[in-house]
Amino acid sequence: MLASGLWKDLKFKAYNFDALGAPPGRGQLHPLMKVRTEFRQIFLEMGFSEMPTNNFVESGFWNFDALYVPQQHPARDQQDTFFVSHPKMSDKFPLALVESVRDSHERGVDGSIGYRYDWKMDESRKNVLRTHTTGVSARMLYKVAHQPGGFKPVKYFSIDKVFRNETLDATHLAEFHQVEGVVADYGITLGDLIGTFNAFFNKLGITELEYKPTFNPYTEPSMEIFCFHPGLQRWIEVGNSGVFRPEMLIPLGVPKEVNVIAWGLSLERPTMIKYGLNNIRDLIGPKVDLKMVQDGPICRMNC
Repeated sequence: MLASGLWKDLKFKAYNFDALGAPPGRGQLHPLMKVRTEFRQIFLEMGFSEMPTNNFVESGFWNFDALYVPQQHPARDQQDTFFVSHPKMSDKFPLALVESVRDSHERGVDGSIGYRYDWKMDESRKNVLRTHTTGVSARMLYKVAHQPGGFKPVKYFSIDKVFRNETLDATHLAEFHQVEGVVADYGITLGDLIGTFNAFFNKLGITELEYKPTFNPYTEPSMEIFCFHPGLQRWIEVGNSGVFRPEMLIPLGVPKEVNVIAWGLSLERPTMIKYGLNNIRDLIGPKVDLKMVQDGPICRMNC
């Protein structure tokens, strides 16, 4: 058109420099990643250090046995856990720790009688997709207990994926994120655990909390944490918590005078509450609306 000169006989619409152009295509952070960033920032503000969680495959020893979960526990069956076929077994474990864990299971420690069964190393060697990141907490406690200079109080957290053979529904996934926290110090109690939750969730803007007693093989006392979901109009469980048992801590080398409070929270369910979603499959998976991801506001917690 320019070369031929046709433009001289045509009328062109005047430019409107005030008109909005078409929005450019661009990448967006998923709402889950926005909330993850805020969770991480809150933990750092509360003085926690982040744990390394770069191993999705875990041995049965660290995933179960080191946590004082008996080898006949139903959580170790295929209906709850994904087993790895290659490599099927792990081989490298601290031998002294293995014997201490065996004694704790078979005969107990610190006055307990244990589970009174024959603990088998072959069962402990089986590899699984980790069902929680609490095995990482056990590793860190073992490391802290054996560091030069002896034990020192610590506060750790992690946020990473875990895998369970769950039945999928509006609030359950087979692959999800666990928010792990652990505090080891002298003289801390269940009250400190509740206080930590209240402070943490208040920073998220979630104030309707309930705590219910429950049972865990590796914590006593133990609590489930529930938050109220306005959309579902019911309480939903967002995590599990408790005080680690001596049968778990003593084999790891943690001094008897030290108490350890710990918790595992869901990242997805608080995200559902913050973004007003009623079905977890609207947040993760093939049914996610990309417009929700693109238009979702940046998550800002009430800090």
